[in-house]
Amino acid sequence: MPRRELVVGVGLRPGTPADEIVAAVREVVGDAAIRQLATIDRRAGEPGFRTAAEQLGAEAVAVSVVDLEVIQVQNPSTRVAAALGTSSVAEAAALSVSGEKELITSKTIVSGVVIAAALFRNTK
Repeated sequence: MPRRELVVGVGLRPGTPADEIVAAVREVVGDAAIRQLATIDRRAGEPGFRTAAEQLGAEAVAVSVVDLEVIQVQNPSTRVAAALGTSSVAEAAALSVSGEKELITSKTIVSGVVIAAALFRNTK
């Protein structure tokens, strides 16, 4: 049976170091294989995010606010909506990129980094 791969959505503040992101991801999903690390487009260029994706062996994926705001999530945040224009980053990014309808790990906050995960859907 092939190893399950994940799409991990990440919510982060500007300047968050890669080691904090990697530690948060590993605390939440353990040693699972991560195919894609996804976040809102305005954070996807952050050096910490890009380096974390590289260290995790994952593709870094940017998701637009327009694509995030149409995804229904379990744990919307009015604070995030006011700041970014979407009520979810981590959960919505994981669902949007994976194409799945359900998360395998809902929004979990570790040291200020928000993590959510969905199964990677191989469409080939």
